Amino acid sequence: MDFGRSDRWRLPTAIKILIAGGFGAGKTTMVTAVSETRPLRTEEILTQIGQHIDDLAGIEGKPTTTVAFDFGRITISGDYMLYLFGTPGQERFWFVWDDLNMGALGAVVLADTRRLADCFPAIDYFEQRDTPFVVALNCFDGAREFTVGEVRQALNLEPEIPIVMTDARRRDSGREVLITLVEHAMRRGATPVGTMS
Repeated sequence: MDFGRSDRWRLPTAIKILIAGGFGAGKTTMVTAVSETRPLRTEEILTQIGQHIDDLAGIEGKPTTTVAFDFGRITISGDYMLYLFGTPGQERFWFVWDDLNMGALGAVVLADTRRLADCFPAIDYFEQRDTPFVVALNCFDGAREFTVGEVRQALNLEPEIPIVMTDARRRDSGREVLITLVEHAMRRGATPVGTMS
């Protein structure tokens, strides 16, 4: 009797992906929208003590902030199991980024066009570490619309870095962003961590 591994029972390849960007860009929303499982969220209520630290211009209604990371999971085509880690957006929590980035295939930099400059630290971080990334423009209701070319110029991005429009609230939109990232990372020669066992 052959107890070897059968293709029929092959497990999906595990891929770690970061969802990064500025404070209030929609990272928690995106992880929540696309995750197949109930996501882990480490959100805390914003307090008056943090008012002098937290810049709420343009996002005045935001009541919470991620203090560690968000975690979700999604299967793509049965071949890939994506583990999503939403990074904290505020500078005082950036110390966790190095740990989260270890073993990541790549990252989505979620950009809020109302506060576009807030995604510069994430772009700089991934460029310095040669981590493949895509920029996803989160289309907020009522926000000024920019063309991909305008955003590429404003962020000084190389032509090969994909920029995609997204609505972080919609599962199908988030899935398209993730597929774009995986394809971009693999074109750059990145390889998934390995098969789960």
